Amino acid sequence: MQTPLTPLDFLRRARRLYPNREAVVDEQQRFTYKQFGERVDKWSSALHHLGVQPGDRVAYIAPNTHAQLESFYAVPQIGAVLVPINYRLTADDFAYIIDHSGAKIVCVHSDYLEDVDRIRDLLPGVQHLVALEGSHAGWLGYEELLEQAPGDFPKYAVNENDLITINYTSGTTSRPKGVMITHRNAYMNTVGTLIHMHMSPADRYLWTLPMFHANGWTFVWTVTAAGATHLCLRKVEPRAIFTTIRAEHATFLCAAPTVLISIANAPEEVRALAKPTADRAAQSLRVATAGAPPAPATIERIEGELGWEVTQVYGLTETAPFITICEPLPEHAGLSATARGKIKAQQGVELITSGELLVVDEAGNEVPHDGQTLGEIVARGNVVMMGYYNDPAATERAFQGGWFHTGDAAVVHPSGYAEIRDRIKDVIISGGENISSIEVEGILLRHPAVQEAAVVGLPDERWGEAPHAFVVLKAGHTVTEEELREFARANMAHFKVPKTFTFVAELPKTATGKIQKYVLRGGRAAIATQ
Repeated sequence: MQTPLTPLDFLRRARRLYPNREAVVDEQQRFTYKQFGERVDKWSSALHHLGVQPGDRVAYIAPNTHAQLESFYAVPQIGAVLVPINYRLTADDFAYIIDHSGAKIVCVHSDYLEDVDRIRDLLPGVQHLVALEGSHAGWLGYEELLEQAPGDFPKYAVNENDLITINYTSGTTSRPKGVMITHRNAYMNTVGTLIHMHMSPADRYLWTLPMFHANGWTFVWTVTAAGATHLCLRKVEPRAIFTTIRAEHATFLCAAPTVLISIANAPEEVRALAKPTADRAAQSLRVATAGAPPAPATIERIEGELGWEVTQVYGLTETAPFITICEPLPEHAGLSATARGKIKAQQGVELITSGELLVVDEAGNEVPHDGQTLGEIVARGNVVMMGYYNDPAATERAFQGGWFHTGDAAVVHPSGYAEIRDRIKDVIISGGENISSIEVEGILLRHPAVQEAAVVGLPDERWGEAPHAFVVLKAGHTVTEEELREFARANMAHFKVPKTFTFVAELPKTATGKIQKYVLRGGRAAIATQ
């Protein structure tokens, strides 16, 4: 009586139990679960009639629209593999990923049609190009194909170890790698998310997180599994976020720390949209944050000023993505906001479904739970990827010793909660002492004038390496280098204080919002030699 574990089953259930509940809101368009399911089936039918067979890859380049959401069901239910591409990449990146993945069909939002047109000659394996919105010369139309599709298609017998998606990493220092996620990986992560985050049909989930990013942290399936409502947001900026929260009564969202920072520092008139008035109660939201460790100060502002509840989760694209959650405990409720913020900035403990996680030293031994000893996070379990697509060498390196090596340096507290201190390559070793750039950044972000901070190690004649801070100030605020240095000295061990500071208008980031520290190291070194 066993059936394969697949997130496709969540839509089957939602269509049966919640046919008339609102499933998707995308600007002026609204679909019930019955309508959403019918659209999914018709697109599966259309893809089948375009020649898509089990195992074929179908690539998408699109923001958070209903068409992108439909792809996470329509493509895999005919046995094909979805390749959701980061739309913030360059046309050359598009060409590499489409060619490397072997995509047969490429579906593109209207904002990116011209980019793909420019690289057509580099895509010999692509048989059809589909415009997801509107019409475009030389492209098939998504809605027209849906209308013409008969709606029937061969039912594919899913094996839970089949690929459901290939998700490409950011490729900050090399070509992007294709992470192979199976139906089982996605199912287990979705169930774990539901266990720890407690969504229900009453929830209305705001899509501030890109759906392409690790499959929207599996919320493309989690929201459906709960019978909740997907609120699509095509442009992620503070005014659009707060306006949609108010208009659509959003209850839940996910955001990387860069988005949290933009929310916390939005103009007062924008943040006021979520505050209570005489005729409107406060809009309380639950927020899951991941992608990089958020600063405790950012969490304090979100919770203290907006009244939202922030939960830190941790994972990687390679782990489908969640492997830990900062599980709130009853005793945390009695702590001060500052103490609670420090705990909430920790990565926490394993999800029930994610498998086993350890922090180990270079010899592979688990580090003591003392909150001080640094090691690498390794994991194994049901959410860990099958491997990197067409890259056996990278796969072998990642799975040395039978564990997936994350490259993240962390400590484990006596509570058992893990806390990332850095990427291993970003730990600063100064005079023989390990310095966590994340810890230093967290202190700098407590200064009222600082909006963003990035700390890197630069060569130093005396110490071998010394911390240097790149700082973005809040609009209308000023602070001197010496004032920041004294602020840091008052709040951390002196050897950790940045030796020098550089004030910048913005920090270089990957297309998923992670700070590119290798760019900062290279840029500062170049400046120093001029």
